[in-house]
Amino acid sequence: MPGFTLESRLDGAVGGKTASALQRAFGMHTVGDLVAHYPRRYALRGELTPISSLPVGEPVTIVAEVRRASERRMQNRKGSLLEVVISDGQGELSLTFFNQSWRLKDLHAGRRGIFSGKVGEYRGAKQLAHPDYELFEDEAEARLNAEAYANLPIPIYPATSTVASWQFTKIVHLVLDGLGEVPDPLPDAFRERHGLLEARVAIERVHRPAFPDEIEPARATLRMHEAFVLQAALLQQRQFVRALSATARPASDGGLLARFDAILPFTRTQDQVSVGDQIAKDMVADWPMNRLVQGEVGSGKTLVALRAMLQVAESGGQSALIAPTEVLAAQHVRSIAKMLGPQLAPELMPILLTGQLTAAERRKAALRAASGQAHIVVGTHALLSESTTFADLGLVVVDEQHRFGVEQRELLRAKGMAPHALVLTATPIPRTVAMTVFGDLDVSTIRTLPAGRAGIQTFVAPLAEKPAWFARVWDRIAEEVGKGHQAFVVCAAIDAEAATKDDTADEPVPATEGETAKTRWGVVQAADMLSRHPAFAQIRVEILHGKMPSDEKDAVMQAFARGDIDVLVATTVVEVGVDVPNASTMAILEADRFGVSQLHQLRGRVGRGGVPGLCLLVTEATVGTSARSRVDAVASTTDGFVLAEVDLELRGEGDVLGDAQSGARSSLRLLRVVKDADIIAEARAEAELVLEDDPALLRHAGLAAAIERRVGMQERAALAKN
Repeated sequence: MPGFTLESRLDGAVGGKTASALQRAFGMHTVGDLVAHYPRRYALRGELTPISSLPVGEPVTIVAEVRRASERRMQNRKGSLLEVVISDGQGELSLTFFNQSWRLKDLHAGRRGIFSGKVGEYRGAKQLAHPDYELFEDEAEARLNAEAYANLPIPIYPATSTVASWQFTKIVHLVLDGLGEVPDPLPDAFRERHGLLEARVAIERVHRPAFPDEIEPARATLRMHEAFVLQAALLQQRQFVRALSATARPASDGGLLARFDAILPFTRTQDQVSVGDQIAKDMVADWPMNRLVQGEVGSGKTLVALRAMLQVAESGGQSALIAPTEVLAAQHVRSIAKMLGPQLAPELMPILLTGQLTAAERRKAALRAASGQAHIVVGTHALLSESTTFADLGLVVVDEQHRFGVEQRELLRAKGMAPHALVLTATPIPRTVAMTVFGDLDVSTIRTLPAGRAGIQTFVAPLAEKPAWFARVWDRIAEEVGKGHQAFVVCAAIDAEAATKDDTADEPVPATEGETAKTRWGVVQAADMLSRHPAFAQIRVEILHGKMPSDEKDAVMQAFARGDIDVLVATTVVEVGVDVPNASTMAILEADRFGVSQLHQLRGRVGRGGVPGLCLLVTEATVGTSARSRVDAVASTTDGFVLAEVDLELRGEGDVLGDAQSGARSSLRLLRVVKDADIIAEARAEAELVLEDDPALLRHAGLAAAIERRVGMQERAALAKN
C-alpha cells in the first residue's frame, strides 16, 4: 500500500541520513520537494556524451564507454593508482582511483555506464578523480533486450559533489514506488482541454520515462502546473489585500492637492494625468491600493507619488516614502520640499528619518512622525525599525522595487491600518516578468517624458578596434566642461587593484564572455589618471562611492548639484537619484561589466535639463561576444521598454527575476518567462476564473495544497521580490 503523499517528510520516506544529504545539497524537506527536482536532460544508453565539451572545474554527469584500465604502484607514496580511460568514441577522459584495485573486475573494456564527478586537468588531459559511477547491466543481458534498453532514457539531474545524478535517480525511484495518489492542481476540464496528463502520471513519466516520447507531454503538464500554481498564489495575495478594508482618502475641492496643482509651473503629461487618475480612484476604493508605477528616469514618478501623498494628507493621514539608499532618501526630501514650495512645505513638514542621523535628530524626527505632525516621512530601512511609529499611516511609497522585497513592504504596511501601497520603479519590466513577479500588483506605466528634454546620444568607444578613442573620451569631457557643463565618469569598482583580491565594487557584475579578465579601471585609478591629465589641470574632479561615510557622500552629491564639482568619478552609487540638470556627459568605463538595464539607468542621469546628453560606453569587448551585444544594444535605443525585452533575451530570466529565482522551493523549475509567455497568460486567465468562483479554494483541494507546498509565506515573499 503506497504510504507517501507530497507533504510527507523526507526522512520518513528515504531515511534520516539521505534526507539530511538532500536538505544540505538542495534544501529539500518533503517528498514534494524531491519530486519537483526534475531532470535537466536525458541521455540514451546507446548514446555517448561528447567529452571535448566538458567544462574544467564543473561537476558533470556523462554516459561513456570504458576503453582500458590499468593499475600501477605509486612512486612517491604508499599504495596503488588505478587509471581507467573512458571514451565517447572520439575524445578520452581518465578516471583515477587510489588504492581501489577491486574496481578492476567491473571496469573493463566495453562496459558502458554513467559517470559523475568534477572535471579536473592533469598534464593537459581531462580527468575525474574518484568519480561516482553506475555501470549498465551486463552485455549478455543487454543484448537480450537490446533495442528497448538502448531507447530507455536516462534522466540526468542537477547534481552536487555529495549527491550524484545516478544516486538521485535511485532515491527518486524508491520514493515513486511508495507515492500514493497526487491531487491535481489543474481543474479537470482545463487539463482535458489542453490535452495534459494527470498529475501522478506526469511526475512518474518525467522521472522514469519508458520511451523518449513520454518526456515532453510530462514536462508540458508540469510546466502548466508551475504557471498555474504561481499565478493562483499571486492572485490570492491580491485577494488578501482586497479583503482588507481601507480608509478612503478622497481629494476635496480647494484642498491640498488642488492647491498644489495650481502652483505647478508646468502642465502634467498625458501619462502623468492618467496614472494620477488611476491612483486617485484606487485611494477611494473599498480595499487598499497595491499599485506598481513603472516609468523611465525623469518621467515624473515622484510627482505622481507626491500628489498621492497630498491626497492622503487632506484627511490628516501620513505617507512614508522608503528609498534604497540614504543619498536617495535625502534627495527625495529636498525635491519634495522644492516641489511643495514655501506655500505648502511648512504645512506638510516633509522630514528625513535615516540611520545616519544623530541620536537627537533621529528622536526629533521620530517624534514628528509619531505625533502626526509630519505628513510626509522619507527614509531608508530605518523606517521599518520598531521604534518608528506613525499617528495615521495612510500611504506607503516604495522607490526602486528591485532592491526591496515584499516582506519589507508588509512590515511598513503593518505600521498603519491597511495603508495604500505604491511601488515606483525606473527599470521597465517586460509584461511576462511583471505578470510572473508582480502578479499581486496592479501595473501602471508612464511612457512619455516631459517636454523640454534635449535627449541623449549614446556612442560606443570600442577600444579593441579603435584604441585611440580612449584619449578622445577625455578630450570630449574636457570640451563639455569648457562649455560650462558637468560630467560623470562611472567605474565598475572602487579600486581595481583591490577588486582582484577582494570584492570592492558597489554592485559588481560577474565577468562574462568577451570581457577583459580583470577590472582595470576603478574609481581610484580613473581619478588618479585625471589628476595627471593636462586637459584636466583646471577641472575640479571629486570621487564618490558606496564605502564613503554617509555625510561625506551627501556633501559630495550636494556640491556636484550646486556646480562646485565639474567631474564626478563614481561607482553605480549614482545609478539612482542624483538629479543635476547641468550634467551633460557620462563616460562609463568597462561598460561591458554592467547589465543592459543598469547602463540605461546610469545614462538617465545626463540630459535631464535643457542640455543635450552625451553618453560614451567605453569597452574592450570584441564584436560578436555577449558582453559587446549588451553595450551595443544600449547604444542603439533610448527606449527602456525595448531594452528590457533585449535584456531578458540576452541574459535569460534567471538574472532578471533576481531573488524570485533563489531558494529551493520558490525558484522557477521548468517555466521560462520569455518562452512560456502564452502559458503564463493562459494560466493566469484560468486561475482568475477559479478564484472568482471559489475564493477559498474549498472545491479545489489539489490547487490549495499545491500553493501551500510551493509557496509558503517566505516563498510568497520571495516571489514578489525583484
